[in-house]
Amino acid sequence: MRFHELGGPEVLRLEDAPIAAPGAGELLIRVDAIGVNRAEVLFRSGRYIEDVREFPGRLGTEAAGVVEAVGPGVAGFAAGDRVSVVPAFSMNDYSVYAERAVVPADAVLHRPEGLDAVGGAAVWMPYVTAYGALVETGGMRAGDTVVITAASSSVGLAALQIADRVGATPIATTRTAAKRDALLKAGAADVIVTDEEDVAQRVLELTGGRGATFVFDAVAGPGVVELAEALARGGTLFVYGMLSGLDTPFPPMALMSGRAMRSYILHETTRDPEALRRAEAFVASGLRTGAFRPVVDRTFPLEEIADAHRYMEAGTQVGKIVVTVDH
Repeated sequence: MRFHELGGPEVLRLEDAPIAAPGAGELLIRVDAIGVNRAEVLFRSGRYIEDVREFPGRLGTEAAGVVEAVGPGVAGFAAGDRVSVVPAFSMNDYSVYAERAVVPADAVLHRPEGLDAVGGAAVWMPYVTAYGALVETGGMRAGDTVVITAASSSVGLAALQIADRVGATPIATTRTAAKRDALLKAGAADVIVTDEEDVAQRVLELTGGRGATFVFDAVAGPGVVELAEALARGGTLFVYGMLSGLDTPFPPMALMSGRAMRSYILHETTRDPEALRRAEAFVASGLRTGAFRPVVDRTFPLEEIADAHRYMEAGTQVGKIVVTVDH
C-alpha cells in the first residue's frame, strides 16, 4: 500500500512492488494481519509528528505474521516463527501495509502461544503504550487513580485493564453517553461524560477531594487545563496523543505547582531494548492469565484498507481496527 500525495483515504493505492531480501538486522515477514493506528491517518494526511520524506509514501508499523527469511546477524528468529511487529521505527524507513514486509528484527516479538494473527496485530501498540507511560515511566501502583481520556480507543481500553491489574482505579472519560455502558463493561470504575459533566469536579468527587494520581490523555489541546485541575498533588498528566488537533498550552504555573505534565510517545519504550523486554514480559503475563483481552472492534480485508481509515476517522469504534491479508 502506497500513497503518492498527502490527503484523505482516497490517496491510498494498492500496488505491486518488489520486496528486497532482508539485510543485516532485518527479517522478512509474511504479513497476516495489520493493526491500524491513528498515527497512519496523521502521516497520510501530513499532520503527524514527522513529515513524509519522499513519495510514494508507505504506512504501517504494527502487524502479525510469520518469519519467511532472516537477515545476517539476526539471532533468536527462524523461518516459520509466528511473530508480531511492534511500532519502533519511522514509516519513512519501513512499513507493514503489505502482503510481505522487511522490518528491523529489534521491532519483532515472538507471538504468545494461543494468540492468533488478528490478536497479534491488536495487542502490542495499545498495551505497550499504556504500560510504558503509566507503569514503566509513571510507576503506577495499587491505590492510585488514573483518568483515561478517549477511553474507548484501543489504548484507552488497554489502560483500563492495566490499571485494574496493578490495583489502581481507572476513571474513563468519553465525549457522549453512547459508550458509557461499554466502558463500564470494559473495566472502568466510573465514566465521566465530558459533554455533560465537569471533569475536574467529578474526579475530585470520586476521589474524596484528593484528585487523580495520573491523567492519561490522548486528546491534548486546551482541555489539558481542566485535566490538570483533576490532578492530585504529586500527580502526572501524560499527553500521548493529539486528537483535538489544537495547540496544547502548559497549564498555569500556580495550578501546576507540585504537579507534572509530560508528553509520551511509544518509541520511548519500544526503542529501548530493556524497557521493551519488560513491557513484553508484562503484557505476555497478562495475556497468559486472562487479565488482558485485546478488543478488536472490526476487521477489513487489505483491499478495503481505505475504508478502514475512513472508519477510524469516524471515531465510532470501541477497540482496535485490524486489516487482514488473504494469502
